[in-house]
Amino acid sequence: MLLYEDILTGDEMFSDAFPIKIVDDIVFEVDCQMMTVREGEVDIGANPSAEEQEEGVEDGAVQVNNVIHSFRLQPTTFDKKTFLTYLKGYMKAVKAKLPEDRVKAFEGGAQTFAKKVVANFKDYEFYTGEGMNPDGMVALLNYREDGVTPYFTFWKDGLKEVKL
Repeated sequence: MLLYEDILTGDEMFSDAFPIKIVDDIVFEVDCQMMTVREGEVDIGANPSAEEQEEGVEDGAVQVNNVIHSFRLQPTTFDKKTFLTYLKGYMKAVKAKLPEDRVKAFEGGAQTFAKKVVANFKDYEFYTGEGMNPDGMVALLNYREDGVTPYFTFWKDGLKEVKL
């Protein structure tokens, strides 16, 4: 199993237990879903069975996003101006950690993808790692075209793979 950690903070962001797609060699899209968590229950990252999904929410149970819950991601907020300020500093910090042969591709790809994010800014929710370090990666939660299926976007170059 692979765990993906923020290269700046060491926060665990997601694992390959979730469906992952690389987009434009610049970001990972990680599919997620809502799951029911009962008080006192331990999450082992498994998907609920069909029977559990049909049961609905019981007393003491809550619906949570499986990636947010499993990796203890923390919600944060931005307006467009503060997000752009954050992103500029974050990209500079990530670029400093990259090998020289990756910098040019990162700069071009990140700039193009950042424009897409800014153009659709209102569609995103923002999450930091468990440590809530303001210098670390901000994961972007959005929904597929159906408006129901959630997915996260993580900057590929801002992560390191850890084999478990």
